[in-house]
Parts: sequence; structure tokens; C-alpha cells
Amino acid sequence: MTVFCDTSALLARHLDAPYRGLARDTMDAHDVWCAAASALAEALVAVDRVTDEPVLRADLEDLLRLDWDRFHVVPLDVACLDRAAVLGRQQPLRFADAVHLAAADRLPRPLTYLTFDPNQIPVALALGFDLVSS
Repeated sequence: MTVFCDTSALLARHLDAPYRGLARDTMDAHDVWCAAASALAEALVAVDRVTDEPVLRADLEDLLRLDWDRFHVVPLDVACLDRAAVLGRQQPLRFADAVHLAAADRLPRPLTYLTFDPNQIPVALALGFDLVSS
């Protein structure tokens, strides 16, 4: 089985938050992990917003990069970005959210979509993904 992780899922796996266990359990239950090519960069930008502690920032970045080695990365080519534009025009989504959903939409089903972003939930369900969220 395949799980697609957005940026919130990548971060949730390593943050001390209520949904950490759900993120870990979901990812550990799947053999194949996928993410949009932009997900790691977006997560690394978010690291600085999560903590002011330099050591914790470095640790979180290391954990994200270690996880990233397991991911199958969905490229953000013109077709993917065009699909993101369509989704973003049809739904109340930020462009970054639309990119994650467009990238996931390129993958064969069944597909588990892991997100903790409430804006993505209705669109993920409409696209026919098996959704895991809080």
C-alpha cells in the first residue's frame, strides 16, 4: 500500500503533538511513501517556525532528511503544476496545498493521503483518496 504525505504529515511524524502517533502509525503501516517534490523544502522552511532552539532545529532537519530518503518523490512538472492550478481555481486552496493534491492525484489508487491540514481534507476526499487525518 502507498501513503502520500503532505508537509504537515512530514512534520507531524517528529513533532511533540497530539497527532504524532497517528502520523507514525500510518506511515509505518505502508510500504511505499510518496510526496511532492516540494514537500521537503516546505518542511525545512517550517522548522524555523516550530522551534527557536538551534539544537532542536538541527535534530528535526536531520530527521526529515533521513525520512526523505525513503520517499518516492513526485516531480512537479508542467502537467502537475497545471493540475494544481485547476484544483486551486476550483477549490479554496492555497497553491502549496493544491500542489500536494495534484501530485498525489498522479499516483495509482488505492492511495492513502495523510494530512493534518483541514483545507486539504474535502478535496482529498473528492479525489477519491483514503484519507487519514485528525
